[in-house]
Amino acid sequence: MNLEMLFDLLQAIGLFWVNPLLYMAILIAIYLGYRRVKKERQSFHIRILNGWSELRNSLWAGLGLSLIMSVIMIAAGVVLAPSLLFVLIIVTLVAMLSFVFHLLSPAVLFAVTVVLMLVLDMTETSFQIFGTTIAGMEWLDEAIPPFVITAGLFVIIEAVLIRRYGPRFATPRMEQTKRGMQAAAYLSKQLWILPMIVLIPGDVIPSFVPYWPQFTLGETAFSFVCFPFIIGFQQVTRKTLPVYFYPKLAKVVLPMGVLLVVGGIVGFFAPAVSFIVLMIGALCRIFIAVQFKLQERNDVYVVAPTTKGAMIIAVLPDSPAEKMGLVAGEMIKRVNGQDVFNERQLYEALQINAAHCKLEVLDYQKELRLTQHVIHSDDHHSIGLILAK
Repeated sequence: MNLEMLFDLLQAIGLFWVNPLLYMAILIAIYLGYRRVKKERQSFHIRILNGWSELRNSLWAGLGLSLIMSVIMIAAGVVLAPSLLFVLIIVTLVAMLSFVFHLLSPAVLFAVTVVLMLVLDMTETSFQIFGTTIAGMEWLDEAIPPFVITAGLFVIIEAVLIRRYGPRFATPRMEQTKRGMQAAAYLSKQLWILPMIVLIPGDVIPSFVPYWPQFTLGETAFSFVCFPFIIGFQQVTRKTLPVYFYPKLAKVVLPMGVLLVVGGIVGFFAPAVSFIVLMIGALCRIFIAVQFKLQERNDVYVVAPTTKGAMIIAVLPDSPAEKMGLVAGEMIKRVNGQDVFNERQLYEALQINAAHCKLEVLDYQKELRLTQHVIHSDDHHSIGLILAK
């Protein structure tokens, strides 16, 4: 029985590779990397991250979390209705093509899916996909609660991913302030592919994939399917450094996921509660995105040119600057005992000592610290810093 179950899971993973969501997400991730690198070269004449970073992050960042979630869902016996998954595919594709990644929050995607099913019910409309009839809300009592639980678990994963990868992939872009200066804003725009093995009731999969393995519990047949759920995220920060901004945003998003999970569980006893909680969750997620956007619209930039030192906009990965522990938002006051205020003065001061450099840096908390690094032959030409001008 264990070997048979393992064989079923392997075949379920095989179906993952024919889902259009996967390939659309991969293409969009590649495009995100291409567009980011293009803008970085236009603004700074150098790319900060490799152009394939977005794709690698999309494929690997959430893999472990989705596998853990698969085990939890299967162990708990959470079953998802095929009609909901088919409509979710359509909703996710439209949201991805809009490139408004606020719509790719699980709370929003799952809520829109349920609303569309409700519209089908009210208009008495139906259609077929792969032999499955998509029509209305007759499955409300049984299908909505596990769907809301799934949405809640994905919102929790969304919060974890925002906290972990939001700052890492926040790329600077130059904006003109009201005073005519060039200051830096940071955009984190990401797409995560989460392959999750789900249980599908009935004979939907075998109806269009002959000999698809099934198992039965009682009188109901179930199939394993590996489904590529998509989570998208975008948010700009100006007056708060990314390293502080995105964890703060994640901290606000996390309780909403817990609320959805609780609402889904309660929904097994009162199905209407699940529907209401899901709608509230979607509205709250949109409100959070708008609220954080408005908070960062003020003409106050944490990273902007200053007469007090050389302000760091970005640090290139694997560079001498990164090895010295320098981060965006810090201000370099002195290099090898010389005051510096711009990039030219910085590199001139670096050449004073051909073997070793000492930097005095003012961090985000306005505390002065010292850092030093051994300089190799050409490091002073490529220390790895992008400074405000």
